[in-house]
Amino acid sequence: MSDSKYERGSRIRRAVLGDEHVDRAEANKTGFDADFQRYITENAWGDVWAREGIDRRTRHLITLAVLAALGRQEELELHLRATRNSGVTQEELIEAFLQVAVYAGVPAANTAFATAKAIFAETAPPSEPEESSHDNP
Repeated sequence: MSDSKYERGSRIRRAVLGDEHVDRAEANKTGFDADFQRYITENAWGDVWAREGIDRRTRHLITLAVLAALGRQEELELHLRATRNSGVTQEELIEAFLQVAVYAGVPAANTAFATAKAIFAETAPPSEPEESSHDNP
């Protein structure tokens, strides 16, 4: 296993998820999950997230849509909080979750919207999207 891949993955993981989350994950690591933590740091963060084919913000938006479609609430919450670091906007999330509704089902999107609203209420995002023109007669 390459230490440079691990180091690159750790830098990207910290940039996206934040130092607090990564420090907590490292502090809670045991012999049971140490190999798994190294695996995700090297392969998810140090390999896939490090690719240059799409920018990090777009990659994060895709991740959020996939997590919403799969109903992976704990990870979705984590990544919604991380939008402050990646630059994904609320407007982009609305569009992504509408795509989720069409291709993965309304219940998945409904849960994603509710989860995002709760996370944003607790973290006070920098800006809220303007009301949709569909809401105004």
